[in-house]
Amino acid sequence: MKWNVIFLASLFILVLSLSSCGVNSPANAQKKTKAIRTLMVGGGASHDFDKWYKEVDTKTLAQDGLATVTYTSDVSSILSKLPDIDVLFLTNNQPMEDPELRKAIFAFVNAGKGLVLAHAALWYNWKDWPEYNVQLVSGGSKGHDKYGSFEVNVVDAKHPVTKGVDQKFSLKDERYYYKVDAAGPGIKILANSSVEGSTAIYPSVFVVNHPKARIVGIALGHDAESHDLPVYHTLIRNAIKWVSHK
Repeated sequence: MKWNVIFLASLFILVLSLSSCGVNSPANAQKKTKAIRTLMVGGGASHDFDKWYKEVDTKTLAQDGLATVTYTSDVSSILSKLPDIDVLFLTNNQPMEDPELRKAIFAFVNAGKGLVLAHAALWYNWKDWPEYNVQLVSGGSKGHDKYGSFEVNVVDAKHPVTKGVDQKFSLKDERYYYKVDAAGPGIKILANSSVEGSTAIYPSVFVVNHPKARIVGIALGHDAESHDLPVYHTLIRNAIKWVSHK
């Protein structure tokens, strides 16, 4: 009788132990983490959006279940998708003329949702929509160097967006002349770009000091020289995690 009691007690402890391991296992922890619902918007001139964003970047973001990414170059479809996403990833330079869409994008941001502005989305694209550059981009670019090599220097390695990114790296890209608009909320620079023979330094990665939402600007991204770079992969993955509060 005594041995039966001991056996049953030992069995009960073993079951509890196994159950505890199962609940706290890395596999189960991963299942509990919901993928970041991301809408990536491309389309426009001077870039192969389908190749580098639709084909390459969507896979980079979806790797290991980090995000579920929907890509579109149809700006008329954005409005209906906004209520069901965590992050809006804009990289387009095509027109977004619908007043309701413009209001909805601002409402999305003011609700505290995440916004990533990549490459072409940092341009002064819309003369009739200055609020976009002033309030969301806090500035923008009206020009860039001729496509070529330049160096990127991380100036804030402690920020979550630059976590795991090399302190200094080189690539070929269009070096955007991003400049801050004093009427905007301002930015926090995470990485700067410089080129040999020039004293001009421009932000390559930054955070917009928006009062309600997390916004990341990434000026890199013209072609394969950026999109195939492991450092770039880390940056865009870190960016959607940070802006979505994951």
